[in-house]
Amino acid sequence: MSIHYGKAEIGVYRTDGVSSLFAAEVTLDVFGENFMPAYTEGDNSLVVATDTMKNFVHANALDYSGESLEGLLDLLGERFLRTYEHVERIRLGAREIPFERKSGVLFQRRYEDTGVAELELGREGVVDRRSGREGVHLIKITGSSFTRFARDDYTTLPETVDRPLFIHLNVHWRYLDEAGPVPSTEVRDSVAETFDDFNSKSIQHLVHEMGRRLLDRFPAIAELSFEAQNRLWDTAQVSKADERVKIYTDPHPPYGMIGLTLRR
Repeated sequence: MSIHYGKAEIGVYRTDGVSSLFAAEVTLDVFGENFMPAYTEGDNSLVVATDTMKNFVHANALDYSGESLEGLLDLLGERFLRTYEHVERIRLGAREIPFERKSGVLFQRRYEDTGVAELELGREGVVDRRSGREGVHLIKITGSSFTRFARDDYTTLPETVDRPLFIHLNVHWRYLDEAGPVPSTEVRDSVAETFDDFNSKSIQHLVHEMGRRLLDRFPAIAELSFEAQNRLWDTAQVSKADERVKIYTDPHPPYGMIGLTLRR
């Protein structure tokens, strides 16, 4: 039997009351055989209530003055294991809540791609650590193709020598020897630059080039993983005067999915 429990989506908004704002959503999971009696016997004597976890995160986030999700998770993880000695292992996750600074004291909430971080920590030290950028949505109106793919009796998709391409993309990475962190916005910007100037023959071709350039640009990154979906809109109307002019509508599922992991 494998067990764990925790608290999800703990909102953390830290400000100095003058000009700074750090916002994130934290998830905390605990693991260990010491919690087994709660499952098998209803004995809650060692159960740290999930409401207590929420209060712990808020109280300790007060001491965090950094700006990275990774730094926040390091602080929370080390302090949680020190506080609760019967916990064998914890898994922490953090997701950026994006705000754009509009003035010295004004921020605007943004609903866009977000930075993420994950930390798994045991009594022996760091078990796993991963950072990422999720929810990147990019549209390119020309400069992509998909031709010469396998064809058989089930194939109806026509070849396309130049097409618009709209992708939903998540990218995650791990560091060399606890190096980092690399700002996730810089990873996102590099991915967008590659999408802009690279004439891809498929989404597989595209994400490989994105990964190759990221490894060249960021020597601290040891491993990259991509999860991409083809979300190109459905064609609704084509101009009779110029066939390049089209009206599109939102696509319907299913969506194509592409995955890739690259290591140094």
